[in-house]
Amino acid sequence: MLSYIKSEKHNLRKEAGITLKLGLPVIIAQLLQMSMNFVDTVMAGNLSAQDLAAVAVGGAVFIPFMMLAAGILMATTPIVAQLVGARDLNKIGVNARQALWLSLMLAVPVFFIIRNLEFVMHLLNVTPSLIPIAQGYLNAISWGVFGVCGYMTLRFFNEGMSATRPGMYFAMLGVIVNVVANYILMYGKLGFPELGAVGCGYASTIVGYVMFLGMLFFTANHKPYQRFEIFSSLRMPDWKYLKEILQVGVPIGLSSTMEVSMFAIVSLLMGSLSATAVAGHQVAINFSAMTFMVPFGLSTAITTRVGNAIGKNSIYKARHRGYVGIGLATSFMCVTAVIMYLFPELITSIYTQDPAVQDVAVSLLYMAAIFQISDGLQVSGYGALRGLKDTTVPMIVNFIAYWVVGLPLGYYLGIITGIGPQGLWMGLIAGLTIAAILHNIRFYILTKTGNT
Repeated sequence: MLSYIKSEKHNLRKEAGITLKLGLPVIIAQLLQMSMNFVDTVMAGNLSAQDLAAVAVGGAVFIPFMMLAAGILMATTPIVAQLVGARDLNKIGVNARQALWLSLMLAVPVFFIIRNLEFVMHLLNVTPSLIPIAQGYLNAISWGVFGVCGYMTLRFFNEGMSATRPGMYFAMLGVIVNVVANYILMYGKLGFPELGAVGCGYASTIVGYVMFLGMLFFTANHKPYQRFEIFSSLRMPDWKYLKEILQVGVPIGLSSTMEVSMFAIVSLLMGSLSATAVAGHQVAINFSAMTFMVPFGLSTAITTRVGNAIGKNSIYKARHRGYVGIGLATSFMCVTAVIMYLFPELITSIYTQDPAVQDVAVSLLYMAAIFQISDGLQVSGYGALRGLKDTTVPMIVNFIAYWVVGLPLGYYLGIITGIGPQGLWMGLIAGLTIAAILHNIRFYILTKTGNT
């Protein structure tokens, strides 16, 4: 009995170590991606309030479409992970090629959509003088969609192969290129005209292609990948493989878009309350978004580890790996919850010295401490389900949790009953908690019965 307990502890520590090793580079890569948005915001703000607003508005209408495309392409990770586990090496290269074709197919409509979003900005009652600048920013960034989609495809392929460090390294490169390109194009240096917000869009396009070319070079020259013959010849799209990627990926893309849209709408609803409410919400949600990157990064590792186990036809290992990852993600969020609960004033003081904004932000950080745990559970549980290639039911769960319960409840409590920002966040907590519970119940059921 004692030897069994020791063996289980050893297995637990070993799996936790593997998950952390895989997840840490993804966490760093996501934080670096966030830092690019931060740099764009700061550099645009140093030009003018109008440029800052144009970048903010452009990003708000651009992100949902990119999230949808990224979510669809994310199917590459569990598909490749399961093939690795099954040692079905012949299909790995085929799926990588087909995912690249799909990235091109998705980039084309996204390119045209984001170049024609002026009507959306009018519907959102964006200040008329901002719309041409914001659309100019979108026109500039649209050229980078092809590079970004290609980069994400190759990143997700590498993550399925348990190679998560390349994404981190090229994100670091992207941050450097972003700062330099912004400086030259936004401020008009080295003989270039001062393009302002539009220059920020072109800088983002350059970053997208630099990261894509870097990841392409790595993937094409990494010796262990040579046997997959990913780039050995030009092969046309194959519906047999594209169909599977779409079946797994479309629900992921829709789920991601629903979650992002829920938070975006809550931010817009804050604007109907007061500028102070918006500012306080922004402080709390920004800090929460940074802590969220840890369980999000771990969820990628969970997907890969569970997918490998399923490829080996081992439900027991899939269950074990899933729960180790979920435990790690939730444990971290418990720590951040305690930090938010004990030191909200310290956190808000980093962002602002306005007493009214601090009061709102502190009250919301207390609530963020509650949904930290729900957020950790839902994203890691969903990561485990992705490893099973189970994405349709989780999409339905997310729709119910976020759009049937979370948003309506938040609107009712925050706007109708007059509770204010805290009421809107009660809706967020409810939605995330429902998703957390149902995703983890489903993983429990599927790995108990083996019905994957």
